[in-house]
Amino acid sequence: MTPRDLELLQETICLADQSRETGNHPFGALLADADGKILLSSGNTHSTDGGTGHAELNVARAAAAQFTPDFLATCTLYTSVEPCSMCAGGTYWAGIGRLVYGMTEERLAVLTGDNEENLTMSLPCREVLAAGQRDVTVEGPIPELEEDIARSHKDFW
Repeated sequence: MTPRDLELLQETICLADQSRETGNHPFGALLADADGKILLSSGNTHSTDGGTGHAELNVARAAAAQFTPDFLATCTLYTSVEPCSMCAGGTYWAGIGRLVYGMTEERLAVLTGDNEENLTMSLPCREVLAAGQRDVTVEGPIPELEEDIARSHKDFW
């Protein structure tokens, strides 16, 4: 974990807060190249895309449309919260080579409870990605950012 990784994760928290301010769920994600340059970013788009408008999937979909698989293999998807199984799959299918997340889906489940707009699945992204034929490096959670990420969800669910 580099200082730039932490900076980019903090940017995903800002994206999550912006997403919340626009009436969407508080999640943010971005794609950076091997030098740490931000290429794409997205908040959650639940208000227009429903249950599939997750920030990570939005970024993965756009990345697959804009960049080659060889290039994406050198890129990192940063996200405030561990990707759900859908978003982990999208990261895999887009060909993104590395994933860094801040807070676990397990902690998210504690924050969201049984809210029908975010019925979390007890399926860690590492398990989803390990089922693939291509390696995706996963780093996270990042304990020093967990409370900042949780704050984005406070009183939302």
